[in-house]
Amino acid sequence: MCCILCLLPAASATAQDTPAGGQPDPQIAAALKQISAEHIQSNIEKLVSFGTRLTLSAQDPASIAAGRGIGAAREWIKSEFERYSRDCGGCLDVKTDSFTEPAADRIPKPTVITNVYAVLKGTDPEGAKRMVLVTGHYDSRNSDTFDASGDAPGANDDGSGTAVSLECARVLSKLKFPATIIFLTVAGEEQGLNGSQHFAKMAKAEGWQLQAVLNNDIVGGDRSPQQDASVVRVFSEGVPVAATEAELRMIRGLGGESDSSSRELARYVAEVGRTYAAGVKPLPVFRLDRYLRGGDHYAFNQQGFAAVRFTEYREDYNHQHQNVRTEKGIEYGDLPKFVNFDYVANVARLNAATLASLASAPAPPGKVRLQTKELENDSTLTWEPSPGASGYEVLWRATSAPDWEQGKSVGDITRATLPQSKDNVIFAVRAVDKEGHRSLPVVPLPER
Repeated sequence: MCCILCLLPAASATAQDTPAGGQPDPQIAAALKQISAEHIQSNIEKLVSFGTRLTLSAQDPASIAAGRGIGAAREWIKSEFERYSRDCGGCLDVKTDSFTEPAADRIPKPTVITNVYAVLKGTDPEGAKRMVLVTGHYDSRNSDTFDASGDAPGANDDGSGTAVSLECARVLSKLKFPATIIFLTVAGEEQGLNGSQHFAKMAKAEGWQLQAVLNNDIVGGDRSPQQDASVVRVFSEGVPVAATEAELRMIRGLGGESDSSSRELARYVAEVGRTYAAGVKPLPVFRLDRYLRGGDHYAFNQQGFAAVRFTEYREDYNHQHQNVRTEKGIEYGDLPKFVNFDYVANVARLNAATLASLASAPAPPGKVRLQTKELENDSTLTWEPSPGASGYEVLWRATSAPDWEQGKSVGDITRATLPQSKDNVIFAVRAVDKEGHRSLPVVPLPER
């Protein structure tokens, strides 16, 4: 429907809706209760049992049969996805993405790297083309990134993120969604994001409509006294690394440095956290990653996809990239004893709620535009309708505000005028279906 709504200046602030989030979907809320800290613990301990999961470690048939090395870990992850698929009547399409990475700084010789993933295809023929993805890397390392035989338990880094992807698959595969969900585990992260780079490039080359990537890396809630187990950091890029020169000029001209698709995804995660109270509060960090460090979400950012990283509030570096040992009374090594499995379960709930919310929602509105033909203090936005939407919401915030501050449900229309100056606020529009599922917000481009 193409109608026009004019919100007159007399409309008071008290009459406006706020973008605090809708009511929880009962189906999603029930699914979150099925996420199990005990099941996550079992999966992390199983991953640790392979001794080392270094990308350079053994993956020959004998080592796989002996249960040692990254090859054995890969086959076990694949078998778990296949087991979940059997439990849901074959609903998951379990796949591998294998390639040979040439020799490089951290890869002394050509090495086969395999990503393992499961696809829960959407039920709507058109909506299934839209995809959301959760990932963690299943490779590990110790103090020496070339040590292919020494133990590298990797319970937190990144057995925890792998366990999140597996647990989301186990629970969400029991449900049906209009859009498609991909549960991914990648290898080669410690050697240079090799697995995620290959997968992201494949998604780009094949034209996937990949709308959101949730990367979980070091979400074990290390049991140090300084840890804050009530929050999980959510990192997101500001200025998109994949932006063209023309897009960069537009971003600078509009003050859009904090409105990349990844930044909107981080805000969406924060809203889902408020809606579902998953047990851990998302803490958006407006930075690509930790200071001068990186992760697999960056590989997807490089291909132009919206991607964020979940990481515990305070890392303990004695329990990352360390040989297992005790020196001067200090325990080193990434062991299960340092992982807070209840915390990982809460992070998994937040991921699952985000995936399910996005996969249930209609597609974001298309071609969102802010009309600039005339100099005026009111602001007029237009957009193309979204299939499955029953209405739309216009959001806005002060240019200095980190999150959406106000919003207005405008009904099933494609043009709305608000008594807000485009000079003072940032706008966005999102689609809403009749059950209240909300799409990702889209910040408008100017239309002269």
